[in-house]
Amino acid sequence: MIRIATIGSGPITTLFAEAVARTPGIRIEAVFSRDIAKARDIADGWGAAAAHSDLDEMLASPDVDAVYIASPNSVHAAQVRAALRAGHHVLVEKPAVLSADEWVELVAEADAAGVVLIEAFRTDYDPGFVALVELLPELGTLRRASLRFEALSSRYAKVLAGEHVNIFDPAMGGGALLDLGVYGLHTMVTLFGAPDRVVGEAVAIATGVEGAGAVIAAYPGLVVDVSYSKITRSSLPSEIQGEHASVEIDHVASPRRLTITGADGTRTVTVEGEQHALDGEVSRFVELVSTEASAAADQDRTTETLRILDALRAR
Repeated sequence: MIRIATIGSGPITTLFAEAVARTPGIRIEAVFSRDIAKARDIADGWGAAAAHSDLDEMLASPDVDAVYIASPNSVHAAQVRAALRAGHHVLVEKPAVLSADEWVELVAEADAAGVVLIEAFRTDYDPGFVALVELLPELGTLRRASLRFEALSSRYAKVLAGEHVNIFDPAMGGGALLDLGVYGLHTMVTLFGAPDRVVGEAVAIATGVEGAGAVIAAYPGLVVDVSYSKITRSSLPSEIQGEHASVEIDHVASPRRLTITGADGTRTVTVEGEQHALDGEVSRFVELVSTEASAAADQDRTTETLRILDALRAR
C-alpha cells in the first residue's frame, strides 16, 4: 500500500483524493496546509491519519511513502526537491516546474535516489485519449491538427476588479499558457513528438501574464495549432485531420466524444467515465511505484513540453 501525502487544497486536490479512493494500492496518509485547521478539516474529510502545517515535519514522517504536489506553480520545484531528498516518490501537478532544465535536474535526482517522479498530466492516462490514439491510423497521413482549451475563468472578474488572484499572478507562475495552453502542447508532444519549430503570440492582461494565445508548431508534413484562453470561452472542438478522415475531439484534456468524418460518412465514438477524473494518472503512478516499469517516457514528454514552454515564454 502506497501511503501518499498531499500538498495543496484546491479543487484539483479533491479530484485527486477521489481518484485515490477508487484506486487499489494507494491511500492518502497525510495532508499539508499552511493553515493547520484547514489541514485537519481536509484530512478528516478524506480519512487521512495526519494533518500538518510544517512541511519538513510531514516529509520526515516514516508513515509517508509518496507526495502529491498541487501547490502554486512557482513553488513546485522546491517542494519536489524537498520530497525527493526525503526519499519520497513524487507526483506533481502540471506544469511540473517552470523550466525544462530544472525538470531534467529533478529527474536525475529522482533516478539517483531510486524514486519515481512524474508529472500529473491526466490526459496521457485518460481512457478518451487512449481511444483517440487507437483510431488515428484510420485518418491516414496526418496533415493538420487544432488543439484548443479556451475557458473563461470564474476568477477573471476578480482580476478586472483589481483583486489579486494566484492563477493570474506572474510571480506565482500563473497565466493561461501554463494553466491551459499546456494541455494542447503536451497532447501535441504525446501524439506527434517534438516539433521542428514553434511560434506563438499571446494577449497579455493587466497583471502581465498571458490571458489568451495561439501557437503554431511545424512538423515534417504536418502543421499543428494550439489555442488557449482564460479570458474568453469557445464551444469549438479540437480536431485532427488526415488524408483519409478527420476526428473532432470534444475536450482536449479528457475526451469523451470523438466524431470521425471520412468518405463513408460520420460516426461517433463515446467514451465512458467522468470527464475530469484522475483515475488514470493515479493508476499509472501506482504502477510505477509498485513495479519495475520505467517512467522515462512519461518524464520525456514533460521535458519536451517544457522546452516548448521555455521557448514561448522567452519571446
